Amino acid sequence: MAPFELLYGRKCRSPTCWYEVGEKIIEGPELVAITNDKVVVAPEKLKEAQTRQKSYADHHRRALEFKEGDHVFLKVSPCRGVRRFGIKGKLSPRFIGPFEVLERVGELSYRLALPPQLSHVHNVFHVSLLRGYNYHPLHVVNYPLHMIQEDLSYEEEPEAILDRQERVMRRKSIPFVKILWKNHSEREATWETEQMIRLQYPALFEN
Repeated sequence: MAPFELLYGRKCRSPTCWYEVGEKIIEGPELVAITNDKVVVAPEKLKEAQTRQKSYADHHRRALEFKEGDHVFLKVSPCRGVRRFGIKGKLSPRFIGPFEVLERVGELSYRLALPPQLSHVHNVFHVSLLRGYNYHPLHVVNYPLHMIQEDLSYEEEPEAILDRQERVMRRKSIPFVKILWKNHSEREATWETEQMIRLQYPALFEN
């Protein structure tokens, strides 16, 4: 009799085998079959749970709805004017407008009355790009309409250098500058190489 059985009065149950005095029996094929069954069932149960959660969320979610004549803000994506590895980094999204809602298009899209400066932009937008606005005729929001691209992005320009720092990279000291971007807070300031900023925005270094 095994020590475990002497102590607890029952056999020790192992996930891989049963132990008997003087011999060892491994339930290999049976264990593999059970494990395979559980592997098949697990994704199905997970999918069922996700479906239930989605159904519950959809039941309690109310999509934004606008009617003709309402005014809304439109979400745009400002990008830094410098590239890293050939890619422009994005800053926090901003909203421009307000624009008048002309009509509803389908279930979740709206056609907006855009100014002439945005004639190159398709004027039908998904509701996720819109934000409600209580219109006031004296309320004017300044935004760079002439800079906005067809994909609703635009290149933001630097406003000031907040700090300087040198970093050692590959045994070489490289100067960096902390840039404050226009229309953005200091919290969104980014570190850029001084060489790149000098090349694209030399006016920042004139003072």
